[in-house]
Amino acid sequence: MTRLAWLETADRLSPWGEAHVVVAGLGTSGFAAADGLFELGAHVLVLDDADTEANREKAALLARLDVEVRLGPGVTAALPEGTDLVVTSPGWRPTYPLLAQAAARGVPIWGDVELAWRMMHPDRVVPWLGVTGTNGKTTTTNMLESMLAAAGLTTAAVGNIGRPIIEAVLVEVNYDVLAVELSSFQLHWMHTVALHSAAVLNIHPDHLEWYAHEPDPMAAYVADKARIYERVTHACVYNVAEPLTEKMVEDADVTEGARAIGFTLGVPAPSMLGVVDDLLVDRAFIEQRRDSAMPLASLSDVRPYAPHNVENALAAAALARSFGVPPQAVKRGLTDLVIGDHRIQTVGEVGGVRYVNDSKATNPHAAASSMRAFDSIVWIAGGQAKGTTFEDLVRTYRAKLRGVVLLGVDRDVIAQALAQHAPEVPVVVLDRTDTGAMAEAVNRAAAMARPGDTVLMAPGCASLDMFANYGERGRAFADAVAGLPAD
Repeated sequence: MTRLAWLETADRLSPWGEAHVVVAGLGTSGFAAADGLFELGAHVLVLDDADTEANREKAALLARLDVEVRLGPGVTAALPEGTDLVVTSPGWRPTYPLLAQAAARGVPIWGDVELAWRMMHPDRVVPWLGVTGTNGKTTTTNMLESMLAAAGLTTAAVGNIGRPIIEAVLVEVNYDVLAVELSSFQLHWMHTVALHSAAVLNIHPDHLEWYAHEPDPMAAYVADKARIYERVTHACVYNVAEPLTEKMVEDADVTEGARAIGFTLGVPAPSMLGVVDDLLVDRAFIEQRRDSAMPLASLSDVRPYAPHNVENALAAAALARSFGVPPQAVKRGLTDLVIGDHRIQTVGEVGGVRYVNDSKATNPHAAASSMRAFDSIVWIAGGQAKGTTFEDLVRTYRAKLRGVVLLGVDRDVIAQALAQHAPEVPVVVLDRTDTGAMAEAVNRAAAMARPGDTVLMAPGCASLDMFANYGERGRAFADAVAGLPAD
């Protein structure tokens, strides 16, 4: 058991000068955690096996604050004696030696989200509206931030979206509310966080390799996603089309008075948001919800238009409305929003064929969401499958497939699903994993496509086997399309 009993209820005003804290990992969140802990007065030691130029630069900055950093292979193999608390980077698995040793010794393990929550209390508390799910988290969080800003609120999108929550907590800005994207990894290391409202957009297999040590990896993944609803004070937002998300709400230990709010692409029942004709409507946050609905926006306000993006907009609207955002701000938030690259992004049209970059589709469910938006597709897919399968996707959308081009390290996983469930679909498998494979994939796809088709690069896989990230993969696709011969 840790020698510092106060850590169980620690907040910003606790005697942090007594604490020896190990920060596991010097990524974006690790650097922010080390900086925040130093500001609290803790004794901080940062450990990372990666002795990279980027990490050396961060280490030099932390050294100026008298924060010790150790880099290089093996530095994380053993938990230093006298450690009172470990703050881990989100991607570190519980089986990692440093974390396993901490758990065995009874040393508390927090993620950066838990640390940020403690740092706000008791005197700098800002409500959090949380978003998780297998797909659509970033888009929904951006939509939510835009709606909150349109209502005149001081806000920021933080968390898994790229900006650490700790950074927002530390800055001298009096935020009214934060839009927080949370991954399953971040949720796993959360213990006391009580969100104002939270949404689970969808649940499908992803990141199962992270849970490979569990008897049932998928069940463990689902359990971590469900943690977002624990202690919620106002609204638990779920997807009517996915009953598992509603069950999560039913099973959650929420704060007394928290409501269950559904969203649906159909006509909403009371306590839901949904679609009537071409309008997004609210039957949850109005007084006369039994027999009426409040129009919030038009379907045409959702860009890019696709069924799953309408779901994202409804979830964001539900969270915004739970915080008192007026209907006109929901509409303005959608129309003001500029979605980032690599999300159902049209990058060109050649010979009557549309070329769409959805490199952000890094798992089968995300790829399937893209396919819902198009009628006739030449699909470019492949990369790191992360333990997922493609049988359901192929069975559902094989009638839309004009052809398929596969590349990447796990291309055979998709090829086998196609051979079994869509043997009539032409498939080209590129036996190469260099970055130049994307240009060949685009050319092979262009040869298959006919006027009116969409060449859809929705890989259904992670990108790190061939590219630095999904953005680099998307840019490679766009560059290849730009290089196609003109009509």
